[in-house]
Amino acid sequence: MAVTSTYTVTGMTCSHCVQAVTGELSTLPGVEDVRIDLTSGAVTVTSAAPLADNDVRAAVDEAGYELAGV
Repeated sequence: MAVTSTYTVTGMTCSHCVQAVTGELSTLPGVEDVRIDLTSGAVTVTSAAPLADNDVRAAVDEAGYELAGV
């Protein structure tokens, strides 16, 4: 059963930002879908199993942005 989690990412301002974050999160094991609302910074990740917050934070950091509130 798929798990959907929503995070807030700060610092994204354009479509390139969205692509960078989507690309990094998509490499995490089990991730099936990533949807980003650029206006709010909301990132919704659907995965096969719950993701570790540290893994999500590392992927967002690798893209050059910051995960807020986890």
